[in-house]
Amino acid sequence: MSSRAKQLQPAVEQARQRSEDALAKLAAQQQHLAKAEHQLSELQRYRQEYATSGTGALSVTALLNRQTFIERIDQAIVQQTTEIARQARQLEQVRDHWKQTHARESALGSVVAQHREHERRAEDRQEQAEVDERMQHRRLR
Repeated sequence: MSSRAKQLQPAVEQARQRSEDALAKLAAQQQHLAKAEHQLSELQRYRQEYATSGTGALSVTALLNRQTFIERIDQAIVQQTTEIARQARQLEQVRDHWKQTHARESALGSVVAQHREHERRAEDRQEQAEVDERMQHRRLR
């Protein structure tokens, strides 16, 4: 590895670590969003079940209590929908951050690869020059 590539290696490792950390945060945020969506579907399912069950003869108080409870479930559904929107926005922010860190990692990796290739070519030219020089000395003898 060339001295320049060696000098850049700590930056490459740091960029790799940042990219991995950002990817882990992305996965965690995806899980948070999925959990919030699951909770919403459970609330909606529960509301549907509660609204359609027990439709027999009920007292006025029982009907009012039932209606109040359904309204509370509806409020929870609205709150959960708001939470899902917040989680989705946060997911986009985390995804954008990961894309940026991944791009930096890739760019640094490309720079190091270019330095390595440049050094390899320089070494090849040096070796060829040495071989040519040895052949020249043999011919002179």
